[in-house]
Amino acid sequence: MEILLTGASGFVGSLLLDVLRREGHDVRALTRHPDRLSSSPAKVMRGDAVTGEGIERALEGVEVAYYLIHSMEASPGGVSFMERERIAAGNFAAAARAAGVRRIVYLGGLVPRWEQAGAQQLSRHARARRSRHLESREAVERILLDAVPDSLALRSSIVIGARSRSFRLLVRLVERLPVLALPAWQRYRTQPIDERDVIAMLAACASSEISGEVLEIGGPDVLSYGEMLERIAEAMLIGRPAVRLGVNLTPLAGRVAAAIAAEDPELVVPLMEGLQGDLLARDDRAAERLGVRLHSFDSAVEHALAEWERAEPLAAR
Repeated sequence: MEILLTGASGFVGSLLLDVLRREGHDVRALTRHPDRLSSSPAKVMRGDAVTGEGIERALEGVEVAYYLIHSMEASPGGVSFMERERIAAGNFAAAARAAGVRRIVYLGGLVPRWEQAGAQQLSRHARARRSRHLESREAVERILLDAVPDSLALRSSIVIGARSRSFRLLVRLVERLPVLALPAWQRYRTQPIDERDVIAMLAACASSEISGEVLEIGGPDVLSYGEMLERIAEAMLIGRPAVRLGVNLTPLAGRVAAAIAAEDPELVVPLMEGLQGDLLARDDRAAERLGVRLHSFDSAVEHALAEWERAEPLAAR
């Protein structure tokens, strides 16, 4: 099958590229920075979804296109990441439809339980605290599925992997904070999922008979964010007392967390904005429908930490 993979140099895209090639697909990798894939055996093509450069040529003859383009960092000219993501998705969707692409596969994020009734039913207070990050993911999802009806979108919670920036943030906080000060969002629950399971489900989407659906995917364990941090600390053999706070203070807490983890606050603050309720899949059937057996949270963490340590040391491991 002829497949176009965007975001091929990113965390998820680089892992998916290897799997798709092993399964015998002809994969084109689309990136703004071809030099980052100079050693890749795939056909690497230069393109930019925001400007539209190279998109039409890259999509010629493609049956399935993976859209793994996410960006929350600041951009020149003051354009918000939400607007930039909508422009990029619109350009890609229009080009895919014109090229006759059969399916687009997209990876987005779960939304809080209090949002699952639909945005039109939210109270004014609830709308005011919607996450920009998750709202943008939903907007991109709608653009892509409306353009190519046979498309599939996966919504996941935090992906546990050595290169996952969300997971790396949690690890750095455990590693560098002598006491874990947990804001009020630490009580919310989610279903962290192993990178291996996400990649397997994405790969299965290329040939799945499921059509035109949004599949919410999660790992088998339901954990609060506080419990996740405690389990990560146990896996790292670090004792960390926790202080549970009654407030969130997201803008301040996000910037403090970013500084501690040496991460970009433009990434961390929008991520923390999404912690406004439980992030749980509506049902547990997605993995079964896609033929994927899920790994436990502890297995996912051990795998991710082992992969991490191959590149750099971690405290107390």
